[in-house]
Amino acid sequence: MVYRKILPDMKLATIRLYEKNLLSLDDILDCCGLSERTFWRVHKPFQETGDVEPPTCTTRGRPKLHFDDITYLLALVHQRPDWFLDELLNLLDTNRFVSVHYMTIHWELEHAGVSVKKLRNIAKERNEDLRADFIRQMGQYNAEEIGFLNEFSKDERTIQRRLSGEGLLTLDGIIASTVVEGSMTREKFLYFLKHTVVSTAFSSLEINRSDMAAHYLLDAFDIAVPWETQ
Repeated sequence: MVYRKILPDMKLATIRLYEKNLLSLDDILDCCGLSERTFWRVHKPFQETGDVEPPTCTTRGRPKLHFDDITYLLALVHQRPDWFLDELLNLLDTNRFVSVHYMTIHWELEHAGVSVKKLRNIAKERNEDLRADFIRQMGQYNAEEIGFLNEFSKDERTIQRRLSGEGLLTLDGIIASTVVEGSMTREKFLYFLKHTVVSTAFSSLEINRSDMAAHYLLDAFDIAVPWETQ
């Protein structure tokens, strides 16, 4: 027999007629044009679920993680960056009751911007000895003496070239900056460090050419000189 679709109302009507004993099964099948095999195949899910139609899957494609699950994964990665994907999978299954393939975790972490480079940086930051050494070194400076250099870029994906910038951020805000075409190369960065950052430090930090100023200058060149010799 060629397969044909049977409407749910027709299936339900045959079952109701059979359960109420209004007609014999042979008469019901003859009137509705169904085979006995089809009737019992429809009757089985009705007894199990109360519906003549089998349940449909609401989710299609590979399972996806919700926002809370991804947040939990990122917290685990920052806490233990040396864990493997199967360990994250077991923790997700045990603590969040979510069962997914380990590749799903890989895709979600990759989509969240987690890379091997970032994991290495996180692992270094979790090193208590290195953190204590960093605190010891930074403890010799006052807050007014500390500046942070950050590189940023802008690319509108047009025919115009990409622009890269570098800024020196202190308690007084950005006191030195530069913008170059293309990428910020090592030579451009060293030139900015020597001729803009160091010279601006004397005037913006309101310090005289004392031991403190000389110490600041030497620290800046201690960073620059090894790079020039590489």
